[in-house]
Amino acid sequence: MRLQREKSLLLMVDFQAGLLPVIDGGAQAVTEASWLGGLAQLLEVPVWLTEQNPERLGGTAPQLLESLGDYRVWQKVHFSVMEEPEFRDALAASGKTQIVLCGTEAHICVMQTGLGLLEAGYELYWLSEGAASRRQAEARLARERACAGGAVAVTADMVAYEWLHRCDTETFKQAHRQFLKPRSARPVVFN
Repeated sequence: MRLQREKSLLLMVDFQAGLLPVIDGGAQAVTEASWLGGLAQLLEVPVWLTEQNPERLGGTAPQLLESLGDYRVWQKVHFSVMEEPEFRDALAASGKTQIVLCGTEAHICVMQTGLGLLEAGYELYWLSEGAASRRQAEARLARERACAGGAVAVTADMVAYEWLHRCDTETFKQAHRQFLKPRSARPVVFN
């Protein structure tokens, strides 16, 4: 039930520049995803992003990309990226079994991707403050539906400390200075 960074992959769904202005809580979702993405980079947890119809909705928001070092982008036509054979095969080949999921819109592409991951046997961790929709009620219902199907609702802090696992390492000290300490004063708002 606990996340292990060696088994984890952070999947960010459709944080696209053309979509974010109409998303309720979109700025906070990007902030949370950016923060966790930066920490994932430090801990060598792979970060994958998806883009739905980028010709129309634009690419991934630049403010998110700025926080990431190494990442992989997948373009998709299905609402669930698990319906894209190349993605599904690459995920299976990665050996990662724990997927931390966030993005927009929570009740469409994020939820359908999450349900597809669950159907395929992955452990799914729904990043509660990192999944948003045009209407907040739909984001809440998406999380509830995913959790009813077997997902686990988590916060970015939960994920961070489970990935870090202990406090007596140089990695923890670096993460504390760079990510944890500056974050401690920020309020958390769930969709």
